[in-house]
Amino acid sequence: MKNLLRTVLLALAPVLLSQCERPEEQVPPAKLLPRPQLVSLLVDLHVTEARVEASRLPHDSARVLYREQVKQVYWRHDTNEEAFRESMRYYATHGKDLEEIYTTVVDSIQARQNGGTPIKTW
Repeated sequence: MKNLLRTVLLALAPVLLSQCERPEEQVPPAKLLPRPQLVSLLVDLHVTEARVEASRLPHDSARVLYREQVKQVYWRHDTNEEAFRESMRYYATHGKDLEEIYTTVVDSIQARQNGGTPIKTW
């Protein structure tokens, strides 16, 4: 019984210790995107990615097209890559927040598809 308890504790130790290291009181970045803006941005980024993949361009051309389209998405959302990355990093440290954000993103994409707004291809 002692060996079993010791084995379980040793197996759980990394998980328990990693939770102690997680910064619960992390200060939000100055350029933190609000959830609704981040959701809308993520939807547009994923739709852009799907459009580029569906374009059947050669890999190099698709990469260039995707980068240009992403710049336009950031511009439409009045943000930039740095603010996006900082926001994603912040929300990722709060796992439940990121999970809720992506649930909304998936629901939004499905609603677009079901609402008759197909993802356009070039």
